[in-house]
Amino acid sequence: MTSPALVLVAHGTRSTRGVQMIAALAEAVARELGVAVSGRDAELPDPAVRTAFVDVLGPSPAEVLRDLCDAAGESVPAVVVPAFLASGYHVYQDVPREVAESGHAAVAVTPAMGPDPALARIMTMRLRAAGWRPGDAVVFAAAGSSDARARQDVRRAAAMLAEHLDTPVRIGYIATGAPRVSEVVAALRESGSQRVFVASYLLAHGLFQQRLHDAGADGVAEPIGVHPAVVRLIADRYRAAARELVRTRAA
Repeated sequence: MTSPALVLVAHGTRSTRGVQMIAALAEAVARELGVAVSGRDAELPDPAVRTAFVDVLGPSPAEVLRDLCDAAGESVPAVVVPAFLASGYHVYQDVPREVAESGHAAVAVTPAMGPDPALARIMTMRLRAAGWRPGDAVVFAAAGSSDARARQDVRRAAAMLAEHLDTPVRIGYIATGAPRVSEVVAALRESGSQRVFVASYLLAHGLFQQRLHDAGADGVAEPIGVHPAVVRLIADRYRAAARELVRTRAA
């Protein structure tokens, strides 16, 4: 029996570094699963690992799912893993719509990547690498969302980081929502903080990460990026969903 394919779904970006990061993440997950990333015209490995995007770029999840066929032309079961740090409109609306539009009969969708304690540990490492020390103030920088469920996920993620750092963490938004990161940095300085650092709750470099460097902080942590803990997180999401999908189909 062919193992379910893994479709890693990301937002999409015009940033070359962001696109390269998603490709590198897919390759790292494939290595974790013991296979090579499959192109559209290549024979499917077992399992296949493919990437899709819900905005800006292609292919879309529906396009990738429709392409998943074995040598006999039969559809290959698939596990969709949303590479999102919070579950908002894209996770709750776009991904299910794309799955439905694909017409694929055997698809499992996992929870989004975040929030997760593994991501908080990576953010802690990134902050320390940026020069953060105990006693320094921290701003948790998220892209933001108009979806209340996504904002709740951000609050949970910030609480996880605060627990790892053993220090209070203030949330600031980069694009959607208030307060903005720069406003939080300014407020912390006005309240007496001598050093303020920004923890980036972003996956990859791009416009949003660049904006953080203009927020007036003493240091800005790198994005979460391709880290072994992220790779394991995605692989674990896949394995759990794949086992259930295979069990359900067998039943």
